[in-house]
Amino acid sequence: MNKKLIKEDFFKKYSFAEDEIEKYNMNWDTLSNIYEDFNRYKDTYETQANFISNTLRRHSKIHTVKTRVKNGERLIEKIIRKTPNRKDKYGEDFEFNLENYKEEINDLIGIRAIHIFKQDWEEIHKFILSTWKVIEITANVREGDNTDRFEELNIEIQSRKSGYRSVHYLIEFYPTSQRVIAEIQVRTIFEEGYGEIDHQLRYSHKEIPEVLESNLLLFNRIAGSADEMASFINLLSKNWNEMECGYKSLIKEKDEELRYLRERLNSLENK
Repeated sequence: MNKKLIKEDFFKKYSFAEDEIEKYNMNWDTLSNIYEDFNRYKDTYETQANFISNTLRRHSKIHTVKTRVKNGERLIEKIIRKTPNRKDKYGEDFEFNLENYKEEINDLIGIRAIHIFKQDWEEIHKFILSTWKVIEITANVREGDNTDRFEELNIEIQSRKSGYRSVHYLIEFYPTSQRVIAEIQVRTIFEEGYGEIDHQLRYSHKEIPEVLESNLLLFNRIAGSADEMASFINLLSKNWNEMECGYKSLIKEKDEELRYLRERLNSLENK
């Protein structure tokens, strides 16, 4: 039996929702039907999410993969929040319904692919492009970040005031006759740490206090610096290994020459 969406409980959890539903003339029965439809297929989404995750885990540059399928209540909350935007986009007659919500809400399946060094992103990018049909890519950056490579690859750039950094891919596939859209977020381990803290604080405050906002931006700069330092250490390590290999090769070559000269000397002495 499908779980029902209880209006009173929902409004207690999302206090803004009741006013928004009335303001934008949303139909509660339609929202309830979307909730029940989504929960009916949630197990299928879980299976598809796991398949995408396991495919990403094959890539050597991906450190960790996180998977989530949207919670039913959070889906309805997002639909309510997104309704004004969609009415601006499509016209005042637009409404979310059973036929369009899977097309309009693109993160029903969400995957995070986390890597260690910033320079590893491009290999992961190529892997995603060669594995799935990608319908949209967005690079979320902080103002002032170097975006040259994103521009060269014709990737849409979105500057985030919060300092949130991540590259988002919308992929589509057909596990059945029904089209499925999933979102893959690719970010470094430091970007993941900042993103998680930022997300928790913003969802626990209706309006984030100024003192938290300023400290979050400071933390963002520290996380960005940590990414740069990690990349520098990685480059230094590679150069050091190359130098070591060069020295070992040079020493081996000299040892071979010395061995040859000793053999020649011994041969001459014997003569």
